[in-house]
Amino acid sequence: MNQTTYKNDSIYSQYLQRTVSLSIIIPTQHQQKLSLLLVNDGQDFPALHMQDSVESMLENKHTIPFLTVGIHCNHERILEYGTAAQADYKNRGTKAGLYTLFILNELIPYLEHQYPLRREPEARVFAGFSLGGLSAFDIVWHHANAFAKVGVFSGALWWRQREEGYTDEHDRIIHKLVRAGLYKAGLKFWFEAGTNDEKDDRNNNGVIDAIDDTLDLMKELHQKGYHAHEDTHYYQVEGGEHNTHTWGKAMPVFLKWAFEKK
Repeated sequence: MNQTTYKNDSIYSQYLQRTVSLSIIIPTQHQQKLSLLLVNDGQDFPALHMQDSVESMLENKHTIPFLTVGIHCNHERILEYGTAAQADYKNRGTKAGLYTLFILNELIPYLEHQYPLRREPEARVFAGFSLGGLSAFDIVWHHANAFAKVGVFSGALWWRQREEGYTDEHDRIIHKLVRAGLYKAGLKFWFEAGTNDEKDDRNNNGVIDAIDDTLDLMKELHQKGYHAHEDTHYYQVEGGEHNTHTWGKAMPVFLKWAFEKK
């Protein structure tokens, strides 16, 4: 018997002024309320082999049962994803605040009405890829009352406030937001990066920027009081690239981290 059923759904967002398509993976057998996994770029579920990964995870008797919801983007992805507090130097991410409100005030209440979901923050996880990973991190970081865990695959953590005169310390937006924020008890962070995510190495230290930006963000979290290994986890994929093939291969590792009973 299949562990899950796959369903297409949609919800109209007043904040985004569009219909948002959803891909939903539902456990077929569960005797308890479900945890929730939200995933940006849900249109990529087939390429990620997402249902296969979820089914394999649910076959493990030590798994906390969870509902998986992929949120589809549209042509305004570059505007809706990003950091809600600040657009980047090209004015990308101007609708990230509206996207956050859609998640918190429209999508989660809709899902709670439709499915038997646990409602405590500890039962909610958000994940995303590239710019969608930055978006997921930004939402979880600023709304610890709604989420407990985040998964960032090849996160666009380079997101910057200027290009001319750029410095790592002053211009990476999400690093600054974490530095200016407060420690929130209970948050857990999972990061993936591939050694072939890109070729750029702006500081010529022999480490590509995608890995540097990820490790630097983890350092900011550790300085806030989060503990390496206990609160933050880094998964580096040797030869991993910036694509759904690499992220799909890493997905079972993330799901185990997020939903295996401790």
